[in-house]
Amino acid sequence: MSQALVSIVIPFKNTELFINECLTSIIKQTYTNWEAIFVNDNSTDNSFQIVERFSKKDERVNLLNNFGNGIIEALKTGFDYSSGAYITRMDSDDLMTPIRLETMLTNLEKYGKKHLAVGQVKYFRADGLSDGFSRYEQWLNSLTVNGKNYSEIYKECVIPSPCWMLHREDFEACGGFNSDIYPEDYDLAFRFYKAGYTCIPCDKVLLHWRDYSTRTSRTHKHYAENSFLDLKATYFLELNYDATRPLAIWGAGHKGKTLAKILLKQHIPFFWICDNPKKIGKHIYDQELYNFDYLAELKNPQSIVTVANTKAQLEITQYFETQNMQAMLDYFFFC
Repeated sequence: MSQALVSIVIPFKNTELFINECLTSIIKQTYTNWEAIFVNDNSTDNSFQIVERFSKKDERVNLLNNFGNGIIEALKTGFDYSSGAYITRMDSDDLMTPIRLETMLTNLEKYGKKHLAVGQVKYFRADGLSDGFSRYEQWLNSLTVNGKNYSEIYKECVIPSPCWMLHREDFEACGGFNSDIYPEDYDLAFRFYKAGYTCIPCDKVLLHWRDYSTRTSRTHKHYAENSFLDLKATYFLELNYDATRPLAIWGAGHKGKTLAKILLKQHIPFFWICDNPKKIGKHIYDQELYNFDYLAELKNPQSIVTVANTKAQLEITQYFETQNMQAMLDYFFFC
Protein backbone atom coordinates (compact mmCIF):
# COMPACT_ATOMS: atom_id res chain seq x y z
CA MET A 1 0.00 0.00 0.00
CA SER A 2 1.23 3.47 -0.90
CA GLN A 3 1.52 6.31 1.58
CA ALA A 4 -0.93 8.59 -0.23
CA LEU A 5 -2.42 11.43 1.77
CA VAL A 6 -6.06 10.97 2.81
CA SER A 7 -8.10 14.12 3.49
CA ILE A 8 -10.89 13.78 6.05
CA VAL A 9 -13.43 16.62 6.02
CA ILE A 10 -15.34 17.00 9.31
CA PRO A 11 -17.92 19.79 9.75
CA PHE A 12 -19.00 20.40 13.32
CA LYS A 13 -21.43 22.50 15.29
CA ASN A 14 -21.99 22.27 19.03
CA THR A 15 -20.80 18.68 19.47
CA GLU A 16 -18.63 19.21 22.53
CA LEU A 17 -20.07 16.08 24.15
CA PHE A 18 -18.76 13.83 21.36
CA ILE A 19 -16.01 15.53 19.38
CA ASN A 20 -13.20 14.42 21.70
CA GLU A 21 -14.09 10.77 21.04
CA CYS A 22 -14.30 11.41 17.30
CA LEU A 23 -10.84 12.99 17.26
CA THR A 24 -9.37 10.18 19.31
CA SER A 25 -10.77 7.58 16.91
CA ILE A 26 -9.08 9.36 13.99
CA ILE A 27 -5.74 9.62 15.75
CA LYS A 28 -5.85 5.88 16.53
CA GLN A 29 -6.10 4.92 12.83
CA THR A 30 -3.71 2.19 11.72
CA TYR A 31 -3.10 4.24 8.56
CA THR A 32 -1.30 7.39 9.62
CA ASN A 33 -0.84 9.61 6.56
CA TRP A 34 -4.02 11.67 6.84
CA GLU A 35 -5.12 15.23 7.38
CA ALA A 36 -8.26 15.88 9.41
CA ILE A 37 -9.91 19.16 8.44
CA PHE A 38 -12.38 20.23 11.11
CA VAL A 39 -14.65 23.07 10.03
CA ASN A 40 -16.43 25.01 12.76
CA ASP A 41 -19.95 25.91 11.66
CA ASN A 42 -20.61 28.76 14.11
CA SER A 43 -20.49 26.69 17.27
CA THR A 44 -21.53 28.31 20.53
CA ASP A 45 -20.23 25.59 22.87
CA ASN A 46 -16.67 24.42 23.63
CA SER A 47 -16.23 22.16 20.60
CA PHE A 48 -13.93 24.68 18.88
CA GLN A 49 -11.63 24.79 21.91
CA ILE A 50 -11.50 20.99 22.08
CA VAL A 51 -10.39 20.69 18.45
CA GLU A 52 -7.94 23.54 18.96
CA ARG A 53 -6.23 21.63 21.77
CA PHE A 54 -5.83 18.57 19.55
CA SER A 55 -4.50 20.68 16.66
CA LYS A 56 -1.72 22.06 18.85
CA LYS A 57 -0.58 18.54 19.72
CA ASP A 58 -0.95 16.92 16.27
CA GLU A 59 -0.18 18.86 13.08
CA ARG A 60 -2.41 16.51 11.09
CA VAL A 61 -5.45 18.06 12.81
CA ASN A 62 -6.50 21.29 11.11
CA LEU A 63 -9.10 23.74 12.41
CA LEU A 64 -11.03 26.19 10.22
CA ASN A 65 -14.06 28.40 10.53
CA ASN A 66 -16.85 28.00 8.02
CA PHE A 67 -16.71 30.55 5.21
CA GLY A 68 -20.53 30.55 5.19
CA ASN A 69 -23.34 28.97 7.18
CA GLY A 70 -24.60 25.41 7.29
CA ILE A 71 -23.15 21.98 6.63
CA ILE A 72 -22.87 22.32 2.85
CA GLU A 73 -20.80 25.50 3.12
CA ALA A 74 -18.70 23.85 5.83
CA LEU A 75 -18.00 20.86 3.58
CA LYS A 76 -16.99 23.19 0.75
CA THR A 77 -14.70 25.11 3.09
CA GLY A 78 -12.99 21.91 4.25
CA PHE A 79 -12.55 20.51 0.75
CA ASP A 80 -11.06 23.79 -0.54
CA TYR A 81 -8.40 23.47 2.15
CA SER A 82 -7.69 19.78 1.51
CA SER A 83 -4.80 18.42 -0.54
CA GLY A 84 -5.14 14.62 -0.26
CA ALA A 85 -5.16 12.21 -3.19
CA TYR A 86 -8.16 10.55 -1.51
CA ILE A 87 -11.21 12.23 0.01
CA THR A 88 -13.51 11.08 2.78
CA ARG A 89 -15.96 12.66 5.17
CA MET A 90 -16.60 12.16 8.87
CA ASP A 91 -19.21 13.47 11.30
CA SER A 92 -17.96 14.94 14.54
CA ASP A 93 -20.27 12.86 16.72
CA ASP A 94 -19.30 9.47 15.25
CA LEU A 95 -16.35 7.10 15.67
CA MET A 96 -14.04 5.46 13.15
CA THR A 97 -12.94 1.91 13.85
CA PRO A 98 -9.11 1.77 13.85
CA ILE A 99 -8.90 0.05 10.45
CA ARG A 100 -11.26 2.35 8.57
CA LEU A 101 -8.78 4.43 6.57
CA GLU A 102 -6.45 1.49 5.94
CA THR A 103 -9.29 -0.73 4.71
CA MET A 104 -10.78 1.87 2.40
CA LEU A 105 -7.46 2.95 0.94
CA THR A 106 -6.39 -0.66 0.37
CA ASN A 107 -9.65 -1.33 -1.48
CA LEU A 108 -9.36 1.76 -3.66
CA GLU A 109 -5.77 0.97 -4.59
CA LYS A 110 -6.78 -2.59 -5.42
CA TYR A 111 -9.79 -1.73 -7.59
CA GLY A 112 -8.65 1.59 -9.05
CA LYS A 113 -10.52 4.70 -10.10
CA LYS A 114 -14.26 4.81 -10.74
CA HIS A 115 -14.71 2.79 -7.56
CA LEU A 116 -16.22 3.88 -4.26
CA ALA A 117 -14.99 2.47 -0.94
CA VAL A 118 -17.74 1.91 1.63
CA GLY A 119 -17.95 0.03 4.91
CA GLN A 120 -20.24 -1.69 7.36
CA VAL A 121 -21.76 0.50 10.08
CA LYS A 122 -22.82 -0.06 13.66
CA TYR A 123 -25.37 2.26 15.25
CA PHE A 124 -25.18 3.04 18.95
CA ARG A 125 -27.16 5.19 21.36
CA ALA A 126 -26.80 5.80 25.08
CA ASP A 127 -30.38 4.77 25.87
CA GLY A 128 -30.67 1.97 23.32
CA LEU A 129 -31.56 1.86 19.63
CA SER A 130 -35.05 1.77 18.20
CA ASP A 131 -36.11 -1.16 16.03
CA GLY A 132 -36.15 1.23 13.07
CA PHE A 133 -32.46 2.05 13.31
CA SER A 134 -31.57 -1.60 13.89
CA ARG A 135 -33.43 -2.57 10.72
CA TYR A 136 -31.78 0.25 8.78
CA GLU A 137 -28.34 -0.90 9.94
CA GLN A 138 -29.04 -4.50 8.92
CA TRP A 139 -30.46 -3.44 5.55
CA LEU A 140 -27.56 -1.11 4.78
CA ASN A 141 -24.93 -3.67 5.76
CA SER A 142 -26.65 -6.38 3.70
CA LEU A 143 -26.15 -4.17 0.63
CA THR A 144 -22.60 -3.13 1.50
CA VAL A 145 -21.29 -6.67 2.04
CA ASN A 146 -21.93 -7.37 -1.66
CA GLY A 147 -21.35 -3.85 -2.99
CA LYS A 148 -24.98 -3.76 -4.15
CA ASN A 149 -25.80 -0.41 -2.54
CA TYR A 150 -27.32 1.17 -5.64
CA SER A 151 -29.80 -1.69 -6.07
CA GLU A 152 -32.11 -0.06 -3.50
CA ILE A 153 -31.01 3.57 -3.76
CA TYR A 154 -34.57 4.90 -3.99
CA LYS A 155 -35.51 3.39 -0.61
CA GLU A 156 -33.10 5.28 1.64
CA CYS A 157 -29.62 6.78 1.45
CA VAL A 158 -27.45 3.75 0.65
CA ILE A 159 -24.06 5.41 1.20
CA PRO A 160 -23.45 6.38 4.86
CA SER A 161 -22.33 10.02 4.82
CA PRO A 162 -19.46 9.40 7.30
CA CYS A 163 -18.29 6.11 5.73
CA TRP A 164 -17.05 6.39 2.16
CA MET A 165 -13.78 7.22 0.37
CA LEU A 166 -13.03 8.20 -3.21
CA HIS A 167 -10.13 9.15 -5.45
CA ARG A 168 -9.90 12.94 -5.47
CA GLU A 169 -10.21 13.04 -9.27
CA ASP A 170 -13.43 11.00 -9.16
CA PHE A 171 -14.82 13.08 -6.32
CA GLU A 172 -14.28 16.29 -8.25
CA ALA A 173 -15.67 14.74 -11.46
CA CYS A 174 -19.07 14.10 -9.87
CA GLY A 175 -19.29 17.57 -8.35
CA GLY A 176 -17.92 16.83 -4.89
CA PHE A 177 -19.43 19.11 -2.27
CA ASN A 178 -20.43 21.73 -4.85
CA SER A 179 -24.14 20.89 -4.81
CA ASP A 180 -26.53 23.02 -2.77
CA ILE A 181 -29.19 20.31 -2.63
CA TYR A 182 -30.39 18.85 0.67
CA PRO A 183 -30.27 16.21 2.04
CA GLU A 184 -26.65 16.64 0.96
CA ASP A 185 -25.54 13.09 1.78
CA TYR A 186 -28.35 11.49 -0.21
CA ASP A 187 -27.75 13.86 -3.13
CA LEU A 188 -24.08 12.88 -3.12
CA ALA A 189 -25.02 9.18 -3.12
CA PHE A 190 -27.17 9.77 -6.19
CA ARG A 191 -24.30 11.57 -7.91
CA PHE A 192 -22.00 8.61 -7.19
CA TYR A 193 -24.68 6.41 -8.78
CA LYS A 194 -25.09 8.76 -11.74
CA ALA A 195 -21.33 8.79 -12.32
CA GLY A 196 -21.27 5.00 -12.41
CA TYR A 197 -18.81 4.53 -9.54
CA THR A 198 -18.84 0.87 -8.48
CA CYS A 199 -19.23 0.20 -4.76
CA ILE A 200 -16.49 -2.06 -3.42
CA PRO A 201 -17.90 -4.89 -1.25
CA CYS A 202 -16.91 -4.70 2.41
CA ASP A 203 -17.64 -7.06 5.31
CA LYS A 204 -15.89 -5.03 8.03
CA VAL A 205 -17.46 -2.53 10.44
CA LEU A 206 -15.66 0.76 9.75
CA LEU A 207 -17.97 3.25 11.46
CA HIS A 208 -19.74 3.48 14.80
CA TRP A 209 -22.69 5.72 13.99
CA ARG A 210 -24.11 7.63 16.95
CA ASP A 211 -27.79 8.40 17.28
CA TYR A 212 -29.32 10.90 19.69
CA SER A 213 -32.47 13.01 19.81
CA THR A 214 -30.87 16.35 18.85
CA ARG A 215 -28.81 15.08 15.90
CA THR A 216 -29.21 17.40 12.91
CA SER A 217 -30.59 14.68 10.64
CA ARG A 218 -33.44 14.22 13.12
CA THR A 219 -34.32 17.87 13.71
CA HIS A 220 -33.50 20.06 10.71
CA LYS A 221 -36.12 20.85 8.05
CA HIS A 222 -33.63 19.93 5.31
CA TYR A 223 -33.98 16.28 6.35
CA ALA A 224 -37.77 16.16 6.34
CA GLU A 225 -39.55 13.36 4.50
CA ASN A 226 -40.72 15.62 1.67
CA SER A 227 -37.13 16.60 0.92
CA PHE A 228 -36.23 12.95 0.45
CA LEU A 229 -39.17 12.31 -1.88
CA ASP A 230 -38.40 15.39 -3.97
CA LEU A 231 -34.81 14.22 -4.33
CA LYS A 232 -35.80 10.65 -5.22
CA ALA A 233 -38.28 11.84 -7.83
CA THR A 234 -35.78 14.24 -9.38
CA TYR A 235 -33.11 11.59 -9.85
CA PHE A 236 -35.59 8.92 -10.92
CA LEU A 237 -36.90 11.14 -13.70
CA GLU A 238 -33.35 11.92 -14.80
CA LEU A 239 -31.74 8.50 -14.49
CA ASN A 240 -34.29 5.69 -14.63
CA TYR A 241 -37.59 6.99 -16.01
CA ASP A 242 -38.45 5.88 -19.53
CA ALA A 243 -41.01 8.31 -20.96
CA THR A 244 -41.93 5.79 -23.68
CA ARG A 245 -43.31 3.42 -21.02
CA PRO A 246 -46.43 3.95 -18.87
CA LEU A 247 -45.62 4.85 -15.27
CA ALA A 248 -47.56 3.56 -12.26
CA ILE A 249 -47.54 4.60 -8.61
CA TRP A 250 -48.31 1.65 -6.30
CA GLY A 251 -49.74 2.87 -3.00
CA ALA A 252 -52.04 5.69 -1.95
CA GLY A 253 -50.82 6.41 1.54
CA HIS A 254 -49.04 9.59 2.60
CA LYS A 255 -45.93 8.95 0.50
CA GLY A 256 -47.96 7.87 -2.50
CA LYS A 257 -50.02 11.05 -2.33
CA THR A 258 -46.92 13.22 -1.93
CA LEU A 259 -45.24 11.56 -4.91
CA ALA A 260 -48.42 11.95 -6.98
CA LYS A 261 -48.41 15.69 -6.30
CA ILE A 262 -44.75 15.92 -7.33
CA LEU A 263 -45.41 14.14 -10.63
CA LEU A 264 -48.57 16.14 -11.34
CA LYS A 265 -46.71 19.38 -10.75
CA GLN A 266 -44.15 18.31 -13.35
CA HIS A 267 -46.86 17.12 -15.76
CA ILE A 268 -45.61 13.52 -15.67
CA PRO A 269 -48.47 11.16 -16.60
CA PHE A 270 -49.03 8.13 -14.40
CA PHE A 271 -51.51 5.45 -13.43
CA TRP A 272 -52.32 5.00 -9.76
CA ILE A 273 -52.78 1.51 -8.32
CA CYS A 274 -53.26 0.01 -4.88
CA ASP A 275 -54.68 -3.05 -3.14
CA ASN A 276 -56.86 -1.20 -0.63
CA PRO A 277 -60.54 -2.00 -1.39
CA LYS A 278 -61.63 1.25 0.30
CA LYS A 279 -59.64 3.35 -2.19
CA ILE A 280 -59.99 1.40 -5.44
CA GLY A 281 -62.27 3.25 -7.85
CA LYS A 282 -62.03 6.54 -5.99
CA HIS A 283 -60.32 9.69 -7.27
CA ILE A 284 -57.52 11.58 -5.54
CA TYR A 285 -56.22 14.76 -7.18
CA ASP A 286 -58.52 13.87 -10.10
CA GLN A 287 -56.61 10.60 -10.57
CA GLU A 288 -58.56 7.33 -10.47
CA LEU A 289 -57.17 4.54 -8.30
CA TYR A 290 -57.11 1.11 -9.92
CA ASN A 291 -56.64 -2.34 -8.46
CA PHE A 292 -53.00 -3.43 -8.67
CA ASP A 293 -53.75 -6.05 -11.31
CA TYR A 294 -54.46 -3.18 -13.71
CA LEU A 295 -50.70 -3.27 -14.29
CA ALA A 296 -51.24 -6.32 -16.51
CA GLU A 297 -53.27 -4.15 -18.90
CA LEU A 298 -50.41 -1.67 -19.33
CA LYS A 299 -47.81 -2.32 -22.00
CA ASN A 300 -44.33 -2.67 -20.48
CA PRO A 301 -44.94 -0.40 -17.46
CA GLN A 302 -42.55 1.03 -14.90
CA SER A 303 -43.75 1.09 -11.29
CA ILE A 304 -42.81 3.17 -8.26
CA VAL A 305 -43.80 1.43 -5.02
CA THR A 306 -44.60 3.69 -2.04
CA VAL A 307 -45.89 0.94 0.26
CA ALA A 308 -43.83 0.89 3.47
CA ASN A 309 -45.07 -2.32 5.12
CA THR A 310 -42.30 -4.93 4.97
CA LYS A 311 -44.62 -7.90 4.46
CA ALA A 312 -46.51 -6.07 1.74
CA GLN A 313 -43.24 -5.15 0.02
CA LEU A 314 -42.28 -8.82 -0.08
CA GLU A 315 -45.63 -9.74 -1.62
CA ILE A 316 -45.30 -6.93 -4.17
CA THR A 317 -41.79 -8.11 -5.07
CA GLN A 318 -43.10 -11.64 -5.57
CA TYR A 319 -45.83 -10.29 -7.83
CA PHE A 320 -43.28 -8.45 -9.98
CA GLU A 321 -41.20 -11.61 -10.23
CA THR A 322 -44.20 -13.56 -11.51
CA GLN A 323 -44.49 -10.90 -14.22
CA ASN A 324 -40.78 -11.29 -15.08
CA MET A 325 -40.10 -7.69 -14.04
CA GLN A 326 -36.66 -6.58 -12.85
CA ALA A 327 -35.79 -4.29 -9.95
CA MET A 328 -34.23 -0.93 -10.93
CA LEU A 329 -35.53 -1.40 -14.47
CA ASP A 330 -39.23 -2.19 -14.21
CA TYR A 331 -39.96 -1.38 -10.58
CA PHE A 332 -38.49 0.86 -7.88
CA PHE A 333 -39.18 0.91 -4.14
CA PHE A 334 -39.37 4.46 -2.81
CA CYS A 335 -39.66 3.40 0.83
